[in-house]
Amino acid sequence: MTKYLVTGAHGMLGRDVVAALAGREVTGLGRADLDIADAAAVREAVDGYDVVINTAAYTRVDDAETDEDAAFAVNATGADNLAIATAETGATLAHFSTDYVFDGTASSPYPEEAPTHAVTAYGRTKAAGEAFVRQHGPARTFVIRVAYLYGQHGGNFVTTMLRLAAQRDSLSVVTDQRGQPTWTKDVAAQTLALLDSGAPAGVYHATNSGSASWFEFARAIFETRGLDPERVLPTDSAHYVQRAPRPAYSVLGHDAWARAGLAPMREWRDALREALEGGAINAP
Repeated sequence: MTKYLVTGAHGMLGRDVVAALAGREVTGLGRADLDIADAAAVREAVDGYDVVINTAAYTRVDDAETDEDAAFAVNATGADNLAIATAETGATLAHFSTDYVFDGTASSPYPEEAPTHAVTAYGRTKAAGEAFVRQHGPARTFVIRVAYLYGQHGGNFVTTMLRLAAQRDSLSVVTDQRGQPTWTKDVAAQTLALLDSGAPAGVYHATNSGSASWFEFARAIFETRGLDPERVLPTDSAHYVQRAPRPAYSVLGHDAWARAGLAPMREWRDALREALEGGAINAP
């Protein structure tokens, strides 16, 4: 029986990946259980597993601007340690990355093979992690990029909008940043389908289909929850200055799924509807 190890297993994505592996032989390790920046600990943890799924990440985008070393330790060094360890044992590695490896200046979806050009500290560390894992055992390594994640476990845009909806008469959301709202439960299911399929290793974009601005996403959340979407007002990024610039365009292409003979993930509105109407994400 295939043995799976999930790192970062207590995070929003990690918990859905572990849940998707129900019925299989799986071990989930959180940050307190395994520091992936510790090469010796990683080597010991990986031993005996056939598939390692790395959902561990430093994701505090703004903090990374002033503490890039801490982000690098997890996102790059940690990824490198896992890649080296799995290459030594012959295990398959599925490593999650991000749209932030791109600069966000495109006007059409980024293909999987597009050159990376990160403009934030967080993006640079994730791009470095991608390079490391593809260097070691490339025939057994999957880089899975995600973006605009929301889910049942942990804070995210959907839960923030629902919380603010209960507290305010109206709220302003930016219209000039566009991406792909993506449910972590769908990412977990797609990842397992990929690993089970025998598809070739490489880079895959695991985002729900279609695209939306944060403004459109927020209005869809309100509509799906039965709230008045007119309470969501448009604004632009100039009114929300943050230490790390947010990409204006984070739409990722899905051609790799077709090449692998797999269907891309469903449209983002369908996923959001199931997540909210099915009770997976509850209002405060």
